[in-house]
Amino acid sequence: MTDLFAPLTFSHGAAMKNRLMLAPLTNQQSNADGTLSDGEFDWLTRRASGGFGLVMTAAAHVQAVGQGFPGQIGIFGDQHLDGLTRLAAEIAKRGALSSVQLHHAGYRSPANLVGTPVGPSDDAATGTRALTLDEVERLRDDFIAAARRADKAGFDGVQVHGAHGYILAAFLSPVSNQRQDRYGGSPENRARLVFEIIDGIRATCKSDFQIGLRLSPERFGQDLDEVIAVAAKVMREGVIDYLDMSLWDYAKEPADEARKGRTLMSFFTELPRGTVRLGAAGKVMSGQAARAVLDAGCDFVSIGRAAILRHDFPERVRRDADYQSPALPVSRQHLADEGLHPPFIAYMAGWPGFVAEEPVA
Repeated sequence: MTDLFAPLTFSHGAAMKNRLMLAPLTNQQSNADGTLSDGEFDWLTRRASGGFGLVMTAAAHVQAVGQGFPGQIGIFGDQHLDGLTRLAAEIAKRGALSSVQLHHAGYRSPANLVGTPVGPSDDAATGTRALTLDEVERLRDDFIAAARRADKAGFDGVQVHGAHGYILAAFLSPVSNQRQDRYGGSPENRARLVFEIIDGIRATCKSDFQIGLRLSPERFGQDLDEVIAVAAKVMREGVIDYLDMSLWDYAKEPADEARKGRTLMSFFTELPRGTVRLGAAGKVMSGQAARAVLDAGCDFVSIGRAAILRHDFPERVRRDADYQSPALPVSRQHLADEGLHPPFIAYMAGWPGFVAEEPVA
């Protein structure tokens, strides 16, 4: 049984001081132009003070047309460097590793933010326009350029967002990717963009720069066998430092009836991983649940909602192995006390049962 508070080394860069990683959490707190706001700075740096071994930003879009939600932090231009540099320095000062999650929302981009969303293929249901081959190559290069910005800003690494139906997941999907060129057709072709981005980041960033990849194995047109194959290849080849599996619930069984009887997570923990570290996210709300993820074979745990509820979730678990997150719903004041600013609190109020209704005067 691995100790949650044992250090975790990576192939590149410094070790995480424990096994608890702050998941990339949409918070809608940054400025309209994608520059870092004081609210988002406060939210993230408090988590560094709270004991997380690695603090990751929310999804940061690598192209303006890739914006996925209002108030999203950006990394598509040098105008974002000042805020990112300030953030990386403060996270380091508070004792955590830092990472930017690189993102493009693809067909999930709201039209009122980007105009016509883009993706691997045309999609009438979402109004998505297929990228040309030149645009796919530019998208690849913009992911790599964004990683260089994160490197220049002083971050320890980046995580490539290949989950939840966003643009890289859309390329992986046999449903949403109907291309006939080298980025479509076979599973290998549909995964090509992800691997070219990873290879480009490794070739152009500093030698100790850490690269993570996030995948989700179900929903949004994903094929479980194909996601397993991508995970197996990326770990077998050792091209990343860690793989972060977004499972929605760490204990859930696969949606496929023929696969039930074991956890979805087990399909990934059983894969040979070489030097690559494996983690999982999904409803980890207590010290016991975090230990269960490690006991099931993961190397680290990504903490989402529990980190929203308590900025110092790791420190509370360190002091009390049986620590349990506060029961929902919580008050707006509770969230404000934990470093959420008004846009983030308003966003969380849209989650059923998360925020208590205000009393009527």
